Amino acid sequence: MRLALVFAACLALATPARAQPVCGGDMPCATPSGSYRIALPEGDGPFPVVFFLHGYGGSAQGTMRGGTARTALERGYAFIAPEGLTRPGRNRTSWNFHPGFPGPRDEAAFLREVMQDAAARFRIDPARSLLTGFSIGGSLTSYIACAHPGDFAAYAPVSGSFWRPHPENCAGPVRLLHTHGWRDQVVPLEGREIRAGFAQGDVFEAMQIWRVANRCVRHYPDLFEIGDGFWRRVWLDCAAGSALELALFDGGHGVPRGWSGLALDWFEAQIGLSQ
Repeated sequence: MRLALVFAACLALATPARAQPVCGGDMPCATPSGSYRIALPEGDGPFPVVFFLHGYGGSAQGTMRGGTARTALERGYAFIAPEGLTRPGRNRTSWNFHPGFPGPRDEAAFLREVMQDAAARFRIDPARSLLTGFSIGGSLTSYIACAHPGDFAAYAPVSGSFWRPHPENCAGPVRLLHTHGWRDQVVPLEGREIRAGFAQGDVFEAMQIWRVANRCVRHYPDLFEIGDGFWRRVWLDCAAGSALELALFDGGHGVPRGWSGLALDWFEAQIGLSQ
């Protein structure tokens, strides 16, 4: 028995340990169906986490250099930027966001994969997770919130929503803040046709879908607020644990100044997170 133990110990010393690949910072983390980048704030964690989905032609690396990443890190959040795919025959990244045009990857499954991988490698808290995204990234955020509301604690799409035909319904109550430019002409509030059979949806119709999903009592908002560059319409009398808000700003297609702070303040109010 003792000889067997000695042999096993020698074998263990002779066999190099299979350490988990190092990633983070400037090094992307690989998963079976894609990759992501992550930055961590100072401290030991576990950290609340922001996922940000880039727009058409964007990149995870570029997202990590943006103001939202800086704000999140300063406020004690881990920040994750998943990488979109470049479709065959194309030269720009995108997401498989439109239910009527399935692509090579199930993006909901990919984001779960990223969450699982990041939770195994780093001290993040999936229970305190915010999924957000810009433009087409905002569209994917909306579709994930609609079909899989429990995958993240809350959702905050920016300048991107559903496409036509709009979903007939969504899976259940959700915490959602939608932000959009009053003068957006790339993704207008009313939507537009990109090509025959491929058209952006109407943000106001999307809000009606969310009101139904959240079982809001009234069609019109319960609270109106104007300040810090945003016109905010808030529905309060809705299902327990849900949240719904539309924030408009006087601008075009983009992530407006002050949005990161607005979104994180809103998120913290929803989940009772104190900084």
